[in-house]
Amino acid sequence: MRTRVRGWRWRRNPLRRRSDVVEAWTTVVVALLLFVAAPLLGAATAWWGYGQAQAIVAEQRAERHHVRATVEDRSPGALSTGQLGGQHSYRATVHWKAADGTQKSTTAQVPAGARHGDSVDVWLDSRGRSVPPPSDGAEIWQHSATVGSFTSIGTVGTVLLAHRAVRAVALRRRMAEWDRDWALTEPQWTHRRA
Repeated sequence: MRTRVRGWRWRRNPLRRRSDVVEAWTTVVVALLLFVAAPLLGAATAWWGYGQAQAIVAEQRAERHHVRATVEDRSPGALSTGQLGGQHSYRATVHWKAADGTQKSTTAQVPAGARHGDSVDVWLDSRGRSVPPPSDGAEIWQHSATVGSFTSIGTVGTVLLAHRAVRAVALRRRMAEWDRDWALTEPQWTHRRA
């Protein structure tokens, strides 16, 4: 039958070594880092990532503008190239009337169901090239949550690896102390000369 004595590293006893005390304090520090510091660091990083993403979206909104264009022609051999608002899209030539009244055209991503003559929303940069729409609020939150989560996970992993290293060093030191003490005690028990 085996019994466990809780808190033996904290109490005074002849078997307790300095490495036991160091290991006990390390466990307290690791618990604080895991349950307090890692979530706080993740939240702070997520907040920072949210601010950065908001700045990028504001920059995108300033650089890009939205036009309503008419699908003119599907590009030859155009294949479905990606997701556009949860639907597949393809590249097609679109045209629209600029603010000065001139007709403009470009190749842009249009929904897969768009046919010749359909009106579609197109985002353009300052040079008139087709660009993706600015990120929306959900993408910003997803970005900041991802940054915060990975920061927390990285912090937890680093803390656990450091704790494992400290425990390995403490165990090595404890065994060296036990060997040294046994070298002094063993001759008294076995009546041999060292």
